[in-house]
Amino acid sequence: MDIKEYLNDKRRQVEEALIHCMLPAAGPLARHIEAMRYSLFAGGKRVRPVLCLAAAEALGSDPAPLLPVASALECIHTYSLIHDDLPAMDDDELRRGKPTNHVVFGEAAAILAGDGLLTLAFDLMSDPALRSHISDTDRLRLIQVVARAAGPMGMVGGQALDVASEGQAVDFETLRTIHRCKTGALITCSVQVGAIIGRADAAQYEALTRYGEAIGLAFQIVDDLLNVEGSTEELGKAAGSDAEREKATYPAFFGVEGTRAKAQEAVAMAETALVGFDHQADPLRLLARYIINRKR
Repeated sequence: MDIKEYLNDKRRQVEEALIHCMLPAAGPLARHIEAMRYSLFAGGKRVRPVLCLAAAEALGSDPAPLLPVASALECIHTYSLIHDDLPAMDDDELRRGKPTNHVVFGEAAAILAGDGLLTLAFDLMSDPALRSHISDTDRLRLIQVVARAAGPMGMVGGQALDVASEGQAVDFETLRTIHRCKTGALITCSVQVGAIIGRADAAQYEALTRYGEAIGLAFQIVDDLLNVEGSTEELGKAAGSDAEREKATYPAFFGVEGTRAKAQEAVAMAETALVGFDHQADPLRLLARYIINRKR
């Protein structure tokens, strides 16, 4: 299997679903919707929805009818990027090679664009039209899984701890908590949502959760590494910003080579979690390797 071909195919499916799900920029709220669309359609790897689809496929399920659920994950991720870039947060002016949302639309409009994408995500996941493909019980379960991953004990809490830790001498356990919450939680829950869609049994769900936790860690470790080694042109955002803001990172604790070894360990854990799955989980295996080799 060619992982790039697989990713391009799934990315196309997600893009089409997002176009279908996203509100048109028309009427009195056109400017607000335009700000939401600006960041949502600014590019990106669509890793989270792709992981959701791949996890469902690993269980022999066709996830295509549930693309709105996968799209909701991308809406939440995009909202987090808009808010992360704000002057009160990381104060970034570049994202995916384009001016950040607040630079184009203003700070207040960017905050509201993020708020709009977050709430739209729960609208998509709670749509009664999904009943013909997933039971109300499973739909409620996945909504709770996503809410917990995105909320105060997950992504938002991780962002809060990350901001509070800037310029501070933090221990490694604090860094692990930041990474597990800020980045890992939404990646893990993307896999878990796919597991729910694919009707995983308890053992399969646990294994896929371990996989998600491992690649969530690998993803953030590689992010830390790219911020040190990559260029602004390659990353589509400011390189070297972590050191400038005195953020706690893996390279700060382990150096570049040690960090690379930690990323390899995380990918190995992800692959080990999938030993009980057959060839239908090959995309998940290849995605783990893709994550560690990515350049942006």
